[in-house]
Amino acid sequence: MQIYRPEHPNPQFERPRWENLNGVWDFGFEKAQTRFRFSADESRAAAIRAKNTYPYKIQVPFCIESALSGIGYTDFVNLVWYRKKVSVRKNGDRVFLHIGAADYLTTVLVNGKCAGRHKGGYTSFAFEVTELLADGENEIFILCEDSVKNPLVMRGKQSEQRRSHGCDYTRTTGIWQTVYLEYVSQSYIESFKVYPNIENNSVTLKVKLCGVGKLACEAFYDGKSMGGAVCENASSTVFVTVHLEERHLWEVGNGRLYALKLTFGEDTVSSYFGLRNVRLDGHRFLLNNKSVFQRLVLDQGFYKKGIYTAESEVEMRRDIELSMGLGFNGARLHQKVFEPRFLYLCDQMGYLVWGEYANWGLDYSSPKAVDTFLQEWAQAVDRDFNHPAIIGWCPFNETWDYHGRQQYDPLLETVYNYTKAVDDTRPCIDTSGNFHVKTDIYDLHDYSFDVAFFRRNYEKLVKTGELYEHVLNDNPGRQKYGGQPVFVSEYGGIKWETDRGFKAWGYGEDVRTEDEFAERYCGLTNVLLQNERMFGLCYTQLYDIEQEQNGLFDYDREKKFSDEIYARIRAVNTQKAAIE
Repeated sequence: MQIYRPEHPNPQFERPRWENLNGVWDFGFEKAQTRFRFSADESRAAAIRAKNTYPYKIQVPFCIESALSGIGYTDFVNLVWYRKKVSVRKNGDRVFLHIGAADYLTTVLVNGKCAGRHKGGYTSFAFEVTELLADGENEIFILCEDSVKNPLVMRGKQSEQRRSHGCDYTRTTGIWQTVYLEYVSQSYIESFKVYPNIENNSVTLKVKLCGVGKLACEAFYDGKSMGGAVCENASSTVFVTVHLEERHLWEVGNGRLYALKLTFGEDTVSSYFGLRNVRLDGHRFLLNNKSVFQRLVLDQGFYKKGIYTAESEVEMRRDIELSMGLGFNGARLHQKVFEPRFLYLCDQMGYLVWGEYANWGLDYSSPKAVDTFLQEWAQAVDRDFNHPAIIGWCPFNETWDYHGRQQYDPLLETVYNYTKAVDDTRPCIDTSGNFHVKTDIYDLHDYSFDVAFFRRNYEKLVKTGELYEHVLNDNPGRQKYGGQPVFVSEYGGIKWETDRGFKAWGYGEDVRTEDEFAERYCGLTNVLLQNERMFGLCYTQLYDIEQEQNGLFDYDREKKFSDEIYARIRAVNTQKAAIE
């Protein structure tokens, strides 16, 4: 039987000895309960395992709601559980069980004993299971608990109603990224962070180690050694600088990646990095000290058959190719933490992306949200820090009032401060659209569909360096423009219906012909490109998702328009921007 997603899920941290556990697992689930509560410990997992009830088979890593899982159950689910028998030969190594992502509270039992618990539906995690495993056959049991209606559970764009509606879509419950075993020597590399320096033509590595030994780091480009460094008797956390013999900059459309090999005793990790820097200069966004206008498109990471999970790497690469083919140079990765393999493709292809979290569903009016959000966001920033394609962080999106209560501003300020403390190499937007509290960039969402009105919205920015009150989301006093760099990070969203199985919607007044669509698209886009105080734009969106049919392609990523219309879109997208 076919095993989906056989490739290593994290090319930034790859060891030679690992085992992919994707494929068919024994499976069971429980429909949603009115008064569901998350378990306080592993006892619920132990009780379900003891019942030994697995009426289904499921294809991991696809969620129960997806067609690719083999089940396709789309109603509310609170509990899903998995079982797989695996044969192990430890050979003196330590063994870690990795789960790319599972929504939401995950408990892992190995041979009936608890290996660990993880909270959060979007970030990767691992448990050392060495002592729980025996050489020979072993049982892995995984329980996932989820509730999209819990005010301290972030759901992103997963619908909190029974059916998809508006801009919320089919839910994802349980495992949705690759599960694998990793075999590691007794002394090993825990993690590392990459700090490239284009001025000195070097890269500094902050390496966290378990044990004591010789650490060797070597960089390569196109198979040729570019330099190395050795640290004797290394332990705990060490800093190592590698001076590079040749300079190959990571740029838009040219993801010139250096290969990286780290060796610590018997442990070897293969990785890569990009030599680039990003910074803000007045109203300009600079990449390698050159002004680059961000021509972005909204990408929500949904797939028709896999929901949150692409069927293959080819499917993920195709999305980037479609975007770049229309003249976009990047994307807002929206309301979801994308998997490392997708980010690797962005790194390879020189594709700019913003790292975001799936904050919708969280009660951000509550002080309790600080602890919940910060723990999960910290994991995302830590995991994805090394990706050169990520050129900025945006933890929140559209923090509207929650049941009539305004956002708790210290939540946004605390998360911004944390993000800048752990990564001062990238800009941070506190919340995309509204309501800004403390931010490096003042971004806006503007779905005005009349081109002349849209242009007038930003005339004041050029003339006086200010923004009109009505542009600040029609909420006077809730946010105030402080002179930061500006970009319109959502606009357009023009509906063009292709799937009549849904009551389709988009933003603004409907267009009647393909030519009207192109006229509006080009007119709105030109407004932003020609504004000398605007450093970027992000069009909503790359492809349709269920009822939201305002994509440039349909949900299958097939063309919606004639080649002539796509040529007009590409022509306007690739114009030189005023700020460049």
